[in-house]
Amino acid sequence: MEKIKAIILKYYEQLAYLFFGGLATLLNLVIFAVNQAAFGVEFATGLGNIIDNIICILFAYWTNRTFVFKSQNKGASSLREFGEFIFFRLVTLVMDQCIIWVGVSLVGPMLGFASDAAGLWPMGVKVFSQVVVILSNYVFSKVFVFKKKS
Repeated sequence: MEKIKAIILKYYEQLAYLFFGGLATLLNLVIFAVNQAAFGVEFATGLGNIIDNIICILFAYWTNRTFVFKSQNKGASSLREFGEFIFFRLVTLVMDQCIIWVGVSLVGPMLGFASDAAGLWPMGVKVFSQVVVILSNYVFSKVFVFKKKS
């Protein structure tokens, strides 16, 4: 039991990021699926995806600041941290939107998935995009946003 506790303590940040990143990703996928079911693929992969990302960015900031990186910044430092977080998340929002557009609008029709009535192809593209996004977000958060102050 002590070995498990030591491993958890040693890798807390990565495990917490994986857990809360997983929750943010699940939230992202659920909102995407609801948008797709309610408003169609075009909305879910366009404006719906942007709205979805904004909701998840705010959730991710709170969980990353509070539970993962345990930021203690206050005042102007806190505002700078929030601005940096938003900037890098907007970068990955653009990445997400590009991957979805290429995957659904270009690759899907090339492979014969243009008439995917069940919406499985767009969801598969979204899942792939989320893998790219979550890895990029960890690097951006760790290296640029929640860096430890000496």
